[in-house]
Amino acid sequence: MAIFVPKIALIETDSIKLIPIKNSQDQNGGRSFSRNCKLLILKLCQRSILEYMSVPTKLEILVQKLHPNAIIPTYAKPGDAGADLYAIEEVTLKPGERALVKTGIAIALPEGYVGLVHPRSGLALKNGISVVNTPGTIDSGYRGEIGVVLINHDLTESFSVKVGDRIAQLVIQKFETGVFKTVSELPTSERASGGYGSTGK
Repeated sequence: MAIFVPKIALIETDSIKLIPIKNSQDQNGGRSFSRNCKLLILKLCQRSILEYMSVPTKLEILVQKLHPNAIIPTYAKPGDAGADLYAIEEVTLKPGERALVKTGIAIALPEGYVGLVHPRSGLALKNGISVVNTPGTIDSGYRGEIGVVLINHDLTESFSVKVGDRIAQLVIQKFETGVFKTVSELPTSERASGGYGSTGK
């Protein structure tokens, strides 16, 4: 019986080395199979190589400033998914009111990516401020100014947006384009046509 020997690739600055994995046999009910494989490291990995492999790929987003007060989106902390969007104007929202708040920037997303505008959790919790059409969608072909439709859900207090305030978060996400096909019947599923409340409380 042929034995499959898997290999592991290590990225190096000059070439790619293939390191074979030694096959070990184990018994389970009389059947032999490969398990708990031992790595035979033929060459020591340098720490710099491992660090290089762990660095995430960063996507370049082109940003145009349309207003002197505009601030380029920024990530508050490493690893954050959402980049903060900043207001370029002062707006006061009375309880229940909504308004379009301008950011003074336009972006060009690579094809196959979308920008999603999410509310900021701090504003939502402390002031009841959210985004009406959450998440707002920025298509890759859109070149206009990014605006955020804020709403004040607080029942009694007004909320004032000042120039330079962080008003929302921009999440860049890859997406798939669907091809819609008309059929006479859909494949069956366990849920079928069950809608709102069909799964219980």
